[in-house]
Amino acid sequence: MSSYCMATYRLFDEKADFHKKAQGIAVGLTVGSWTDLPEAKKKHMEKHLGKVVSVDVHEPPGGERFADIQIAYPDANFSRDIPALLVTVFGKLSMDGKIKLLDLHFSESFLEGFAGAKFGVRGVRQLLGVHDRPLLMSIFKSVIGHDLPELREQFLLQALGGVDLIKDDEILFENPLTPIEKRVEIGMQAAREAERQTGQKLLYAVNLSGPAGHLSEQAKKAIAAGANALLFNVLAYGFDTLRELSSDPEINVPIAAHPALAGAFYPSPYHGIAASVLLGKLMRLAGADLVLFPSPYGSVVMPKEENLAILQALSATNAADYIFGGNAENTADSLRLASSFPVPSAGIHPGLVPLIIRDFGLDVVVNAGGGVHGHPMGASAGGWAFRQAIDAVVQGASLQEQAGRHPELQAAVQAWGIKQA
Repeated sequence: MSSYCMATYRLFDEKADFHKKAQGIAVGLTVGSWTDLPEAKKKHMEKHLGKVVSVDVHEPPGGERFADIQIAYPDANFSRDIPALLVTVFGKLSMDGKIKLLDLHFSESFLEGFAGAKFGVRGVRQLLGVHDRPLLMSIFKSVIGHDLPELREQFLLQALGGVDLIKDDEILFENPLTPIEKRVEIGMQAAREAERQTGQKLLYAVNLSGPAGHLSEQAKKAIAAGANALLFNVLAYGFDTLRELSSDPEINVPIAAHPALAGAFYPSPYHGIAASVLLGKLMRLAGADLVLFPSPYGSVVMPKEENLAILQALSATNAADYIFGGNAENTADSLRLASSFPVPSAGIHPGLVPLIIRDFGLDVVVNAGGGVHGHPMGASAGGWAFRQAIDAVVQGASLQEQAGRHPELQAAVQAWGIKQA
């Protein structure tokens, strides 16, 4: 029996026969032609023919006419990897007018080729020994042109602020001043120094960069130097590169996926790939342990409904959210993919913590750059202001009450305020 992966598209057109268009996609992206084939050939080619699953036409008054179309593509047509699937379902089609890829559902057979994240939410928590609250991440800022002592000082100030993770800036690439193994060495030294004062473990996500063919070597060099996490610009290198890194048994540290270049794919309603697919399903499938994306509150805003769709994609346990056909409704255990940590980012300050936890729950990483480094009392105080805000929400207290007890949070609230729902 054939198995299929299903793609859901939204097409905009004022005049098109959407049912005919759907049939054209199903045939054109699989066997190429159907009606012209002799009957004997059709029997042979049947297993390769795409199938129209549904066509839902919308003609809103005063709005643009569009249709949501679902096409099933036979697994027989592509190898079990994300590049082959994406080229099949959206390669040429992405250039055919106003059309956006909204969702992907995979066959059980296709999913069997993916191990997902090595650590995921549960594994990252175990590494840190933190199980009862959101995690806190801070970001290196002002990194280009600095030498190792300057980076070490900046790292230590963040680490002394009670953060759980520190990540490189995504634009800090391999360079003579701060090569990756040296950054790891000075960072982990600073982490150990901070731990003696705070009693807290810390993950340092060092940015993995360089030619694609050398990434595995670079990752292992960093791990040999003591690296306990990696940051990776997935969309610049491709999902399959992430998959190769995450599945390598010698790269045994969590990988944080950065969304650089994502804005070229998801924001338009007419083109590209939906954020829940790009930064949700495909990141989780390829093995990201943590996934960064723009929050709905900060300086680079993504609509809240898209954020929540990413969250659902990263955390879903019901196989029906991922699997097309088969017995998806009865195979929740067959999903086998660890949940990935959502990391809503950009413009985050302590006054946003109640909204973040309300919308994402406790299994979230609060990620801040300027909200830590721009704190009036310094970066260490900036970290503690976030920890105090997190503790307040987890304990059911208000930020105003908590700020009255902690000068770090008080200063943050005075600087940035508390954003209301």
